[in-house]
Amino acid sequence: MRVTGRETLCAGLDEAVRAGDAAAVAQQVKSTLQTMLRDGPLPLDEHFREPRADTYARRLFHRDPEGHYTVVAMTWGPGQGTALHDHAGIWCVECVVDGRMEVAQYDLVGRAGDSYRFEERTRVTAGVGSAGCLIPPFEYHTLSNARPDGPSVTLHVYGGEMDHCHVFEPVGDGTWARRRRELRYHE
Repeated sequence: MRVTGRETLCAGLDEAVRAGDAAAVAQQVKSTLQTMLRDGPLPLDEHFREPRADTYARRLFHRDPEGHYTVVAMTWGPGQGTALHDHAGIWCVECVVDGRMEVAQYDLVGRAGDSYRFEERTRVTAGVGSAGCLIPPFEYHTLSNARPDGPSVTLHVYGGEMDHCHVFEPVGDGTWARRRRELRYHE
């Protein structure tokens, strides 16, 4: 029986989720993704690479039958990105598969009722093979396609099913308002 790249990736992720606490798991997942990318392109069919005109595409690549993780491929057209958001308390590893992404990390520095204050900590342009771990409470960030002339593709491994997150919208006085956003997969 021939083993596919997808099976190799999933076997590596199955092993990684047994690494212990969230930080150890995320580091092992990151290592698995980066190793696979060093060995060649990740096994993504063409439909995972197709951008959408209206928003970045979010497509389910794999769901662990035991519920330990999900793998989501995201395709970003020129100019597409996210609002400042969290991951609803779920760890995540994000990896650039094709193109370039701008990633900005934020720290929550204050909260009063429904008003949140954030400070940007880092902003990087990540290329193919770059990966980062988001482990709550250090999960606030934005992502955007850094290629003005074509799509970029990222792979996200979540510690469960991420069916919602919270987005933060600037109010105008230096604070941000939090809103729950339901997430779905695209075809």
